[in-house]
Amino acid sequence: MSETGEARLKRLAMRSARRGTKEMDLILGPYAGAHLAAMAEDELRLYDALLAENDQDLYAWMTGTAPAPGHFAGLVARIARFAADPVREGRAGAA
Repeated sequence: MSETGEARLKRLAMRSARRGTKEMDLILGPYAGAHLAAMAEDELRLYDALLAENDQDLYAWMTGTAPAPGHFAGLVARIARFAADPVREGRAGAA
């Protein structure tokens, strides 16, 4: 059975917010909430593949302590910029 668009977005949002580490929950959960609905099909496929990676690798890529693989580099950079933005909507203490 094929997954509907709405079910896919819900699955990706859940996988983003309920990771193996709290750090990745806090990075990916808000990013998914802010961006999933506007992503094109190819971006959703890439994001889905990113979520299949382990949290230790993801955290190292997001924090810049290890380089992200080339196919994830742009997406990881966008997520890292979003996570570092002190005034993004939904962040505690945002102006």
